[in-house]
Amino acid sequence: MRALLVEDEALLRQQLAASLREAGYTVDEAPDGEEALYLGREFPYDVAVMDLGLPKMDGIQVIKTLRGEDRHFPILILTARGHWQERVNGLEAGGDDYLVKPFHTEELLARLNALVRRSAGFSSPVVKAGPIALDTSSHRVTVGEAELDLTSFEYKVLEYLMLHPDEVVSKTALTEHIYEQDCDRDSNVIEVFIGRLRKKFDAAGGIKPIETLRGRGYRFVAPA
Repeated sequence: MRALLVEDEALLRQQLAASLREAGYTVDEAPDGEEALYLGREFPYDVAVMDLGLPKMDGIQVIKTLRGEDRHFPILILTARGHWQERVNGLEAGGDDYLVKPFHTEELLARLNALVRRSAGFSSPVVKAGPIALDTSSHRVTVGEAELDLTSFEYKVLEYLMLHPDEVVSKTALTEHIYEQDCDRDSNVIEVFIGRLRKKFDAAGGIKPIETLRGRGYRFVAPA
């Protein structure tokens, strides 16, 4: 999942970015409101963490502008302790949840995980499709009783496909969601990840949940 992290305090931003990456997120960072608005317009995020007290453009205005331009990815607001009106304003502007500083990183990650799941229509941290179970908290994937040994990028590809079942997802879309903005992206690598996933599913139970639609992309279909 690709996350936009907007925080003007450099040390906190670096710490949060490191925690998000360790948790499996692809992260783009913005130190001010103008950069946040640019990135939010430019890239297809799955979730955002938005501080409200930002230089150049405050977080409320960033959220209002993105929502006014039909950017619907969930946004977790970071607010200073005691500023209840700021929290209310942030939610009314289009934020989906809030966290008061100081906070525990584990709570932030849990809230982000819940926002991503709910935006895809799932309430449980374990996404099930036939015999396949993907735990978005632990990043474990099982087929029946067998656990699949996946690399981080294989997991990211599978997670995105399983959170968008029966949808046609292009290689470009997958590339945008698993790589950060400064990475050297090669959409052909997606074919490699898909090929590896298919081999592992086949070895685990002879199932084929990932379809190829020539010239269009891939589709995850729950096996019987």
